[in-house]
Amino acid sequence: MHLDWTALGRVTGVSIGATVAVVVVFALGVLGLARAETAHERDGGGQGLAVAQAGACFLACAAVVAYGIYLIVPQFH
Repeated sequence: MHLDWTALGRVTGVSIGATVAVVVVFALGVLGLARAETAHERDGGGQGLAVAQAGACFLACAAVVAYGIYLIVPQFH
């Protein structure tokens, strides 16, 4: 049995990179929600940009999850 160690290393690197990227984007979404809540408590306004940031980050995470499910489930192809 022959293993292509270079290909295995590439897959591992891409997997780790994608995982870190999704976690960072999700954390930015949580940060946006925290900033929106802080702005709401402080002066009751100015939270639109933070909510938009959070929404965009969570939408990006949902898109990555949906794409992963698309790749895994053969009936979607």
